[in-house]
Amino acid sequence: MQDSLFELRCAAEDVKTAVNEGATSAEITQLCNEFVALAHKTEKFRMKE
Repeated sequence: MQDSLFELRCAAEDVKTAVNEGATSAEITQLCNEFVALAHKTEKFRMKE
C-alpha cells in the first residue's frame, strides 16, 4: 500500500510538472490517464483489507 501511495503522489507531481512546463494536451491527457489508473489500483488495495 505504501508503494502505491508513493506512485500515486509521483503521478500527481508529474501532471503538475507537465502543466507548469507547457506540455501538450496529448501529453497531459496521457499523464492523467496514468494517474487515474494508479488511483484505481490503489483503491483496490484498500478494498482488500
